[in-house]
Amino acid sequence: MITSFEASLQHISVHHVGNPLQDERYVLSDAPLELKDEVIPRLLLQYFLTPFEKTNEVYHLMHPGDDLHLNEIFHYCTEIFEDKDRFHELSQQISKHLYNVSSHPKIKSGEVYIGFFSGVQLEGELLNAVGIFKSETKETFLKVYPQDGGFGLDYEENAININKLDKGALIFNTQKDEGYKVVVIDKTNGSNEAVYWKDEFLKLKIRNDNFNQTNNALHIYKNFVTQKLDDEFDMSKADKIDLLNRSMKYFKEKDTFEIDEFAGEVLGNDQAIESFKTYKSQYEEEFDTHIPDSFDISDNAVKKQARVYKSVLKLDKNFHIYIHGNKDLIEKGFDDGKAMNYYKVYFKEEQ
Repeated sequence: MITSFEASLQHISVHHVGNPLQDERYVLSDAPLELKDEVIPRLLLQYFLTPFEKTNEVYHLMHPGDDLHLNEIFHYCTEIFEDKDRFHELSQQISKHLYNVSSHPKIKSGEVYIGFFSGVQLEGELLNAVGIFKSETKETFLKVYPQDGGFGLDYEENAININKLDKGALIFNTQKDEGYKVVVIDKTNGSNEAVYWKDEFLKLKIRNDNFNQTNNALHIYKNFVTQKLDDEFDMSKADKIDLLNRSMKYFKEKDTFEIDEFAGEVLGNDQAIESFKTYKSQYEEEFDTHIPDSFDISDNAVKKQARVYKSVLKLDKNFHIYIHGNKDLIEKGFDDGKAMNYYKVYFKEEQ
């Protein structure tokens, strides 16, 4: 989705943002960095842009009051796109805003880099973008160098690994009225303090395109099978895996999702179909996300979800059975003599 082989870094400013709850301050640089050689810009492009080549989700900036101009990042980026001469001044304002929303005691201090890029390709379009990045993790690196007919060894502490970007956001100068197109990196997502980057600092909403519609539909169905079905039906794990495999087969073979067609082909049970539609409606209401009953299927979203759709039946710590096809070729039973469950698997030949 994102490629950077034509990209160039036009401006870069670096500041330091601490955690106000830890009595740490922010430090703003007086001027942008001067990139005098060719090596540093190339390394910075690798550090900042390469991680985004694996991202798929595209967001928009938003504000709970539906007034985009109240979103600080939208306001500052708009000013930068309209007047690049104010870039460094506005990079300072962005850093102050990040400091003000760092309101969790576990948020780490770190350097904040604000860059202006040209020629970044997003969804086939070359665009200018404002990049905001934060490095929180420091590492120690060993350096080996020739010395006196042999080698010397040295080290550098508190250095940055350019292959590990902690947090980043690219705000592209397109679809301004919708809140620009935005892609995000957040390596600390899942922890309690992580939500501040997307929710408090950027204030993002997911773009409701076919990628996210496909991704959400598969996510909802997976949760329905693995969590909800047990409340209403007596199903074995093999039956659940079969339902997941059938759903993935549907999404891989079809160009368009139709909820009635999908439910009929995959679930095939009136009670289960009704339960699934109810579960979908409850999810949409809880997460304020509308998933239409018909949409074009995104191959990229299917590939992403295929990695987390499990087709493995784990039996104690002795065996794993991978179920890819006909569930009628596997039978479950109970051996009274051994007082243990068993599975019987039918096949024509070993491979």
